[in-house]
Amino acid sequence: MPPESPLALTVNGARVDVDVDARVTLLDLLRELLGLTGTKKGCDRGQCGACTVLVEGRRVNSCLVLALTVAGCEVTTVEGLASAGALSPLQRAFLEHDAYQCGYCTPGQLCSATAALAELGAGAPSAVTPDGTGAPILSAEEIRERMSGNLCRCAAYPNIVDAILEVGA
Repeated sequence: MPPESPLALTVNGARVDVDVDARVTLLDLLRELLGLTGTKKGCDRGQCGACTVLVEGRRVNSCLVLALTVAGCEVTTVEGLASAGALSPLQRAFLEHDAYQCGYCTPGQLCSATAALAELGAGAPSAVTPDGTGAPILSAEEIRERMSGNLCRCAAYPNIVDAILEVGA
């Protein structure tokens, strides 16, 4: 059995201290060691976005990140988006717009959408922002571009975009 290393980080606002094998991904840490099964294992290759979580407010594919590389960081999973038992505005909008379909990709979509709206609010341009230097404007095109790393096999994309637009407005 390979030696384990101590790891301290904050997950959904709570400090976590664990010992992990250096080969453990953030996804496996969350699901297997911490029991946070909201984050889904999809392709396990960073192609589908089902495992998207927030690290220091930025979205990452947790299947591609080794757990030890996020030592000392703040990690937010879909479980951490709700506050005091109340759904986040995005979670409510996904329900209202029927944007979850089978629900498998939904945790990654919600984490990615949370970060996308924060990026828009901070004025960070995307590949479709006019001239690439101006402040982005909340639009379906901006949302589609920013969410392009998250796949939905049910093809609920129009509902997802509508939910994000409603919350971002």
